[in-house]
Amino acid sequence: MRARDLAQSYVTVSQDTSAVEALRALVEHGLPGLLVVDSGGQPYAALPACEVGRALLPGYVQEDPLPAQVIDEPHAIQLCRALQGRKLADCLPAGRPLLPTVTPDCPALKIAEVMGRTRSPLIAVVDQGQGGQSHLLGVITAARLVDQLLQA
Repeated sequence: MRARDLAQSYVTVSQDTSAVEALRALVEHGLPGLLVVDSGGQPYAALPACEVGRALLPGYVQEDPLPAQVIDEPHAIQLCRALQGRKLADCLPAGRPLLPTVTPDCPALKIAEVMGRTRSPLIAVVDQGQGGQSHLLGVITAARLVDQLLQA
């Protein structure tokens, strides 16, 4: 079983998508994470759902979890409102964002290894075309990989 056999179409969001829209896509489609694409539609980052949830937190709570123990419900709701007007790019980790990819010929065991090592619930299957231009063939989710391995 190779990556090309496991890849499926997947909802993508662009870096310019509003953070609120991205969260809605995550919830409405029951996604394990977001595949973020650049302005050319090329895969840019994989943002696991837990990282999206982290984006809701102010920087001071991310650095020191103690305030999270005392923030009450009304204040937590205000944190979600703080995402209004922010782009998804604002929520991506600093530096080079995580984008675990495999080639179409990658075997299932290697895909599982990449998922485990990167702690990403989704892997982009990317084919390197002519001229170095990559093409997204699809995405493999952890659930899809495990399902296919159990069936085998």
